[in-house]
Amino acid sequence: MTDERNIVSAPRLWLVLARAHGSIVDFIEGAITAQGLGISDFMVMEVLLHKGPLTISVIGEKVLLASASMTSAIDRLEKRSLVRRRSCNSDRRIRLVELTAEGKSFIEEIYARHEKDLEFVMAGLSEEERRTMYEGLKTVGLAAKSAVPTQKRKTA
Repeated sequence: MTDERNIVSAPRLWLVLARAHGSIVDFIEGAITAQGLGISDFMVMEVLLHKGPLTISVIGEKVLLASASMTSAIDRLEKRSLVRRRSCNSDRRIRLVELTAEGKSFIEEIYARHEKDLEFVMAGLSEEERRTMYEGLKTVGLAAKSAVPTQKRKTA
């Protein structure tokens, strides 16, 4: 006889995943705002740190922010002299956003703290559990991306 509490149904798994995500987001947002940055500003600076100068539209695609939100975040960061807009050398029509020296130093320090905060949250997982979660979440994400909700499926 199986104990129903040991069965991890898809709805139960979704609920645990959603709650864990919410808790992690709250923790990380609190840590980032304590450093004087909003989460959108952090995401913009983080992508510039790791990818180098990018157009506003490419930054938006990478951090999943709408164009208006992107412009506002970049305006805030530019006012603080953390980023600057410049024309592309090969095509003057293209405007790139890049970190200033002050911005690079600032985000490197905050990102290092961010990594430590995430390691703290994940410390209870073994390397094998991390690998299993990573592979499982990737599989679920890809499945969700290509899935069609049952309400839209045609029945025979």
